[in-house]
Amino acid sequence: LHEQAKETMKFTLALGALLATSASAFSPAFVPRTNVAKASSTGLQMSFESSVFETREVTFADTKETIVKGGRDLFPLLPKAFEGIKEIGVIGWGSQAPAQAQNIRDSLNEVDAGINVSIGLREGSSSFEEAKDCGFSTDEGTLGEMFEVIKKSDLVILLISDAAQAKLYKEIFAAMKPGATLGLSHGFLLGYLDSIGEKFPEDMDVIAVCPKGMGPSVRRLYEQGKEVNGAGINASFAVHQDVSGKATDLALGWGVAVGSPFMFETTLRSEYCSDIYGERGILLGAVHGIVESLYRRYQRQGMSPEDAFLQSSESITGNIVKTISTKGIKAVYDQLEGEDKAIFQNAYSASYKPAKEILQEIYDEVSSGNEIRTVIMHGDRLDRYPVGKIDGTDTWKVGEEVRANRDEENIPLNPFTAGVYVATMMAQIDVLLEEGHPYSEVVNESVIEAVDSLCPYMHYRGVAFMVDNCSFTAKTGSRKWAPRFDYILDQLAYTAVDNGNAVDQDLIAAFEVHKVHDAVEECCKLRPPVDISVSAGSSTKEIVIQ
Repeated sequence: LHEQAKETMKFTLALGALLATSASAFSPAFVPRTNVAKASSTGLQMSFESSVFETREVTFADTKETIVKGGRDLFPLLPKAFEGIKEIGVIGWGSQAPAQAQNIRDSLNEVDAGINVSIGLREGSSSFEEAKDCGFSTDEGTLGEMFEVIKKSDLVILLISDAAQAKLYKEIFAAMKPGATLGLSHGFLLGYLDSIGEKFPEDMDVIAVCPKGMGPSVRRLYEQGKEVNGAGINASFAVHQDVSGKATDLALGWGVAVGSPFMFETTLRSEYCSDIYGERGILLGAVHGIVESLYRRYQRQGMSPEDAFLQSSESITGNIVKTISTKGIKAVYDQLEGEDKAIFQNAYSASYKPAKEILQEIYDEVSSGNEIRTVIMHGDRLDRYPVGKIDGTDTWKVGEEVRANRDEENIPLNPFTAGVYVATMMAQIDVLLEEGHPYSEVVNESVIEAVDSLCPYMHYRGVAFMVDNCSFTAKTGSRKWAPRFDYILDQLAYTAVDNGNAVDQDLIAAFEVHKVHDAVEECCKLRPPVDISVSAGSSTKEIVIQ
């Protein structure tokens, strides 16, 4: 057998054996390393300590958690947080790498930290020129072949695609020098190693800093927040292995250098479960399915294609999420009156359970390892079946025309659209809470990433643009699950409304008093006073598939 076939067989057999035994190997998703998170009448108690950064305790609903609040005023502490680190290698040039590498470099240079930040790429990669345009240089030793950069780095920030990590992890581990730290921005590699019964080398620190937004937004907000003590994208951090005893401070320093407004603790396993799940849900897959289904529904009701797009996609990205971003989820509902509030309740009541059915299935597929297997197998087919674009259909062509003629100040808040969207968001939140994820992670993965990072780009360029140009893992999931949301809403939710089914008042009452509203409100207080401008000039690289 060829080596690739051997690896594929190894993966398939190992995963099959694992799943045949029990899915419990992946559960519970959240097992805090500090062992201070425990079930009690006040929920999970999350806590960590730092010898470099000031920590603060915040209350998210009934949960007390420890966070570090970021800001440019913390940059003078970076040399201490990065103590012992002289070379940082950022490996890859996808969505996150250009943003994180530039932010870390700029932050460290601002305080003369004397730390070199290099980019490592595949030999012959077309991204060499793009990295040079961002100030990285082969002559100055800040740009080179990936394994050469890995060999010299004290901190290896691995930002190549998930599928590539699964293929190259052995070579990467072997190339790392003794005492080097492995840094990740996604827990996918742990999920893959779990599935084949392998682990990270035990003699290295393994940490993660995971910005809750796409790479271009990480860079744009960093640039746009320079005059207000910083702005950026919130990040979770995880310490999976701490051999040196310094891993927590290094992870927090990384998060501060990237520009995160606040950092909260997670675990690698919890991160990949919530992240892979979220992008298949309200972040990408679900919003795609919602727009497609409502666009057809509104036309069936007599709207023109342009009005149907305005009342579905534009209502979400141009009105609903802007309200959620600054005032919270419930504010969308509270501003409605009379018939509009009744329409919202009808749509919410009919949509919540069908959406939750799909969302629970997604979570189960992710936490069992099945969704990771899907991504790996899709990657193996890419050379034969390249990923195409979705923006050529009627929905998205009409969307281009609507955006070209947009009146930004008069985008409607359609109450039916709001009911469907908010019901799906709340269903996603409830699945994560029921699976034991802390509020900080739930709110960031289900609300903040949607409204402060992804939806502004969707509003600027379209939902289809985001699906076509997101990471390979997210793209794979969105295309797989969006039709499921589309179909189940059309078949179960909208027919329930059309058949005159009564509103589930218990469901509405549960929404009105849901504890997540307090958690979202607390997160809004921590939000920087900067809204991302996606049309302003930026040094960020934004991948566009032609």
